[in-house]
Amino acid sequence: MDEKPHLKERIARLPDAPGVYRFFNQEGEIIYVGKAKSLKNRVSSYFVKSNQHDRKTLRMVSQIVNFEFTIVNTEYDALLLENNLIKQYQPKYNILLRDDKTYPYICITKEPFPKLIATRKLERELGTFYGPYASVRAMHTLVELLRKLYTIRTCNLQLTEKNIEAKKFKVCLEYHIGNCKGPCEGLFSAQEHDQNIQHIRYILKGNIAPALQYFRQQMQEAAADLAFEKAQEFKEKLELLENFQSKSLVVNPNLSDVDVLALLSDEECAYASYLRIVNGSIIQAKTVDVKKKLDETDNDILTLLLVSFRSEFDSHSKEVITNIPLSTTLEGITQTIPQIGDKKKLLELALKNVLYHKKEHTEKRGQQEQANKERGNRVLLKLQQDLQLKTIPLHIECFDNSNLQGTNPVSSMVYFRNGVAAKRDYRHFNVKTVEGPNDFASMHEVVFRRYKRVLDEKGELPDLIIIDGGKGQLSAACDALKELSLYGEIPIVGIAKRLEEIYFPEDSLPLYIDKKSESLRLIQRIRDEAHRFAITFHRDQRSKNSLNSQLETIPGIGKGTTEKLLKTYKSVKKIKEADLAELAKLIGQQKASAVKNHLTK
Repeated sequence: MDEKPHLKERIARLPDAPGVYRFFNQEGEIIYVGKAKSLKNRVSSYFVKSNQHDRKTLRMVSQIVNFEFTIVNTEYDALLLENNLIKQYQPKYNILLRDDKTYPYICITKEPFPKLIATRKLERELGTFYGPYASVRAMHTLVELLRKLYTIRTCNLQLTEKNIEAKKFKVCLEYHIGNCKGPCEGLFSAQEHDQNIQHIRYILKGNIAPALQYFRQQMQEAAADLAFEKAQEFKEKLELLENFQSKSLVVNPNLSDVDVLALLSDEECAYASYLRIVNGSIIQAKTVDVKKKLDETDNDILTLLLVSFRSEFDSHSKEVITNIPLSTTLEGITQTIPQIGDKKKLLELALKNVLYHKKEHTEKRGQQEQANKERGNRVLLKLQQDLQLKTIPLHIECFDNSNLQGTNPVSSMVYFRNGVAAKRDYRHFNVKTVEGPNDFASMHEVVFRRYKRVLDEKGELPDLIIIDGGKGQLSAACDALKELSLYGEIPIVGIAKRLEEIYFPEDSLPLYIDKKSESLRLIQRIRDEAHRFAITFHRDQRSKNSLNSQLETIPGIGKGTTEKLLKTYKSVKKIKEADLAELAKLIGQQKASAVKNHLTK
């Protein structure tokens, strides 16, 4: 476990709850799926007491680089989900389950005098199904209990009202031994039989209160009538029911096929848990976090994730259960935000997974931020030592020039705070006083303009200035600082690209920092960011000027009209595709016709 500290930290935060876990290898493949009564205890057991593991287990553990987990309500639910995941992913270290392996259901048939049957075939037209049950023994125990509580027929006779009145059937052995009340001969009414079936439905859904109340009432009435044998019979049924351990259902089978998606968020991320329910069981589960880019609402993110999950898992369910409304009505899909009942329990299960994932992610993010801060402080301290600075360079600014054969000369300045890019404080400069390709004069101009404005606005001066270039560019920048009486007040260095040499003002010999040094890598990263920012701005300017030139060649179209068109349409292609009437509203009919004719030709 010492070799995998990142896993140790995550395992320490695992919930002490039943669930399913997935182990991943270096390639991101699922190599093992397991179930657990306690996720924390079971997952941690793989990484401790290694001397008790066999050779195959040790080999599997050596390949684990990551894991995921899904919380469920019971161990049986975990077994069902494990079964589905093994079938889906066929992990290397699992005993693979065949696709024809199915779990049993209890069915109440759809016919006069309904029967109670156990089956593995999910044929919805047959009746109402309850399950699936992870344990066949548990299911048969439940069926046996229900048959002890209620005398439900087991025959396959067509007990229609017409057939019973015609006296087509005779009672069988089941009637004589007390397991049936003889509805085939009209000895037991359909109303009484349906009342028993209704109690069975309640019990199968986990609600035993109506049955308890019924047996208690019958026992008391029999005792009041001095029918003590009958009262004892009801008492025994009452005790059977009170001792009954409730069945384990993943969901109520009446929900059929539904998607469940729960979402919570904070300022930076949204966290979501998706459950796909098919034929009464969870067949897929996924929990994700999404980093917010703009001011997306939770409703927008929920809708986007729902579409993504449905596509990923090929879901065609007609209902989706969520905790907040979707931002868009999806055709053919009904959204439910349940307040009570089985749907609410499903939603709570998804929310439980979201909360654990959010907690884990938040703790991990806090640890990462702390680690980055400590690393940043270490690198800045090293940079201070290497450059022999008086203070730690918490605020660094870097300048770079960009031009193509002297056209559209521009410069950029990037801003780093605590070793991290502060992109809101980046600046672009159009070079105004220099003609032709003159990097030295351009550098002088932009450095002067930058710090002249900082002084005028009484802003914060940097702890270090980096110039992308050698002695010439550095000297030009120093001249600008001298004109502002800042020379000597702010440390300034230049970095030459060819050998990554660091130049100091008025020093002909460069400084060579170890190529593997973190401080040099930080300088390079800042320099590369300044270069990228300058190149991007330069390309934009060239493109804009090219468009201006193309439009200004049209007779009657001047600079003002050109700027108005480009501000609205951004490109010549969009101007060409625009409707003539739309252009006329912007620049007038005559100019619009001239632009349209020119671009069409």
